[in-house]
Amino acid sequence: MGFAWLKRYMPRTLYGRAAAILVVPIFVVQFLISFEFIQRFYDDVTVRMTETVVLGLFEIHRLVDTAATAEAGLEAAAAIAVPLGMEVSLTDQMVGPDDYHLTDLAGAVIVRTLHESLPPVEAVRVQYAPNFVEIGLSSGFGPLLIEVPRRRFTASNPHQLLVIIMFFTAVVTFVAYRFLRNQLRPITRLASAAEAFGKGQMIEYKPGGAAEVRAAGAAFLDMRDRIERSIEQRTMMLSGVSHDLRTPLTRLKLSLSMIDDGEEVIQLRRDVDDMERLIDDFLTFARGDAMEKATQTDPVALVQGVVAKAAGSGGAVAFTTPDAAAHPLMLKSHSVERALSNLIGNALRYGNRAVVSLGGTAETLEIIVEDDGPGIAEEDREVATRAFIRLDEARNQDKGTGVGLGLAIARDIARGHGGALELGESVELGGLRAVLRFPR
Repeated sequence: MGFAWLKRYMPRTLYGRAAAILVVPIFVVQFLISFEFIQRFYDDVTVRMTETVVLGLFEIHRLVDTAATAEAGLEAAAAIAVPLGMEVSLTDQMVGPDDYHLTDLAGAVIVRTLHESLPPVEAVRVQYAPNFVEIGLSSGFGPLLIEVPRRRFTASNPHQLLVIIMFFTAVVTFVAYRFLRNQLRPITRLASAAEAFGKGQMIEYKPGGAAEVRAAGAAFLDMRDRIERSIEQRTMMLSGVSHDLRTPLTRLKLSLSMIDDGEEVIQLRRDVDDMERLIDDFLTFARGDAMEKATQTDPVALVQGVVAKAAGSGGAVAFTTPDAAAHPLMLKSHSVERALSNLIGNALRYGNRAVVSLGGTAETLEIIVEDDGPGIAEEDREVATRAFIRLDEARNQDKGTGVGLGLAIARDIARGHGGALELGESVELGGLRAVLRFPR
């Protein structure tokens, strides 16, 4: 088992763990050392002060015990006791047994020292209110009760040293934590910049902090620049490829339009249309959503627009939560529209109808597309989101042609926003349930 259980109680953030590493050892060590030092120091002080009081008690007991009468003994003892702030009296019953509070460590030292240093002591009672120590001694005239102020036995306010030590420990810890926070802030800024870049967002970042953190920040900026240049070069290349491929396709379409309709010509036109659509799908997948900037987008209006467009094309698709209250969030609207259109297109291609809804939590937004088609087996769902994968057994290929990029494009767009595409089974319709999840 080891210390695995301790992980549940450890802070999750870097600030929290750094504070724990800094604060806990300082306070524990300071407290233990201070407590041990103070306890030993004040125990020794208490013993020495108690032994001083014992000298007076010994003389008082001697005067009372050797006097001719009790009154004479008390009168002689008062001459010594009153200047020392003590009260002496004879009682009918001995004070006892020993009594002091369990948390009164100095009280235990007082009781022990009195018994060891003055044999006639029968019982000692340490009181807090009034703050006196009652000492019972045996004498020739009966039990002798002596009340001594507590301040004669112990130093006043012994806790002040501990308070001072803890105060300055807290001050030093606060200063150290502020310094540590300044050292950790560049790391959190680097993490935020990397997270935003992973979601397709560009935020301003300037390396700072210690040399190692600056080096990591500079390496991140270099990497980000290289990725941006690579994406830009790929986009330019694909634009050229798109232009070069569309030109001969346009010539083919123009030539076929001038030929009389026939079965072979109709088939050729269908093949050219399929080629053009496949090229569009491939270029869309290769280009991705890297060149689009995220903007504040109303997800309800976005979904309504895509559903209306699909329904206008003759598809049996419905939006079941048109009045959903969803706050605007940062989205690449055209890319999300493309991903949702792919999911709706797949749903209508392999099923008779599709239902779109909104859901999610306080941290995520979910766009859900369900259909009544054959669905995808659980063991094939991960494979289905890969590029150029077509599941012949799960999807009826007679419903249309494709290169297996619809789900892959939707997944990449969701990941580009820091989200995910999740495939499951529709409980209501019995077909596929595809969920586009985006962080709020």
